[in-house]
Amino acid sequence: MAYDDDVASLANKIEMAQFEMAVSNNYYEARHRLTTIGLSAPPELQKLNTAVGLPRLYVDAIEERLDVEGFRLAGKAEHLDQLWTWWQANDLDELSSMAHLEAMIYGRSYVTVSHPGDDSGVPIIRVESPTNMTAVIDPRTQKVTKALRLYRQDVMTPAGAAPDVDPNIERATLFLPNETSYWKKQDGKWVLDGPAKKAIVKHNLGRVPVVPVFNRPRLSDPNGSSEILPEIRAITDAASRQLMNLQAAAELMAMPQRYLFGVDPDEIAPNGSPAEVLDAYMARIIAIKDPEGKAGQFMAAELRNYVDGIERLWKDAAAYTGLPPQYLSFASDNPASAEAIRSAESRLVKKCERKARQFGGAWEEVMRLAMRIMGQEVGPEYDRLETIWRDPATPTYAAKADAVMKLYANGAGVIPKEYARIEMGFSDEQRRDMREWDKEDEPSLDSMLRNIAPSAPPEPEEAQ
Repeated sequence: MAYDDDVASLANKIEMAQFEMAVSNNYYEARHRLTTIGLSAPPELQKLNTAVGLPRLYVDAIEERLDVEGFRLAGKAEHLDQLWTWWQANDLDELSSMAHLEAMIYGRSYVTVSHPGDDSGVPIIRVESPTNMTAVIDPRTQKVTKALRLYRQDVMTPAGAAPDVDPNIERATLFLPNETSYWKKQDGKWVLDGPAKKAIVKHNLGRVPVVPVFNRPRLSDPNGSSEILPEIRAITDAASRQLMNLQAAAELMAMPQRYLFGVDPDEIAPNGSPAEVLDAYMARIIAIKDPEGKAGQFMAAELRNYVDGIERLWKDAAAYTGLPPQYLSFASDNPASAEAIRSAESRLVKKCERKARQFGGAWEEVMRLAMRIMGQEVGPEYDRLETIWRDPATPTYAAKADAVMKLYANGAGVIPKEYARIEMGFSDEQRRDMREWDKEDEPSLDSMLRNIAPSAPPEPEEAQ
């Protein structure tokens, strides 16, 4: 069956979304250029337009607190070690951060899973940007029904590829529930990239090997939306315009303007050169021979209004984003206490926990899909698979250790020793070493019996 119409429609869907994604990326990269009406600043001062990095500050503050540390499922420790091995083998420690970042900038990103094609036993898990990939979601099942990835051969193929491969030809990979096919654009039409036996790979998985990572999905918009919200963009534009006006005022009116009456211009600059005029302007003393001449100066412009306006915008940004005051540099000079810092970060921490819940569901589905692709049985118990995230809060190490020790209470508390180590953030390898060291430190039963000396019977009392 030909799917060239599906390829064409999905490729057009990617193309139609490029403009909005470019705008979101420009805001994140601080490349967005404002258009001014020219009332407070002339068009000649457009070069003073200032880029404000509030969107990057906000998005990065969330992404920096999202770290996957493993997966959890009761009674399945062996398989979970395998999932973590796959995670590490695919460099997902680094790539997962990219997937989270792309999702927050554009509203979504994608993860593809495929068979390695050899006996390595490790599936290939890749993260994809929505700038070159899209998917169709079934509104009833919320599952992907088909997906398309666009690429060019010079990007996807390493050096030394076949010489007959044209790197300028646009290519595509179409993902379907039971097959994956490869296409190329030829004479304005999409055709299979080679013979059907090679261009179509039957996997008979029964589902599309693509998992979307959505940011801020809603019932009315399940495809997600950018974390750079309209109000954040508006504040970014206002702050950029305010900074541009501040630069214009500082350029033109920050220094006192001098004026001279009844003075021949030749007395200021005999040769009429701009350098002489500038020297006279910057001089502290101007000597004039004409007794009728008078000199004076205007007051320098007050720039505090611009500074107060910018600080007000930062406070609005904190209200919209939940960023702590110290992130936006309008806190008091006195350092805040640890409790005050935790209180200021409460909204940001809760936002990160919500993101972890949303993104964690996608990673759990990726791992279930990887198991199916590798031919392993995925029972109903894997529906309860959980992604383990690092604590997004920032407690001190001493405070965390104190809380965990109170819960553990030397084995008499509400949590066991292993869970206390998990709460402290030790990795699987570190906890495994600790368990081995615990066995070495435990005294054996024989040594305990040898150390117990039998008590001597009491000596009889001498007769009086």
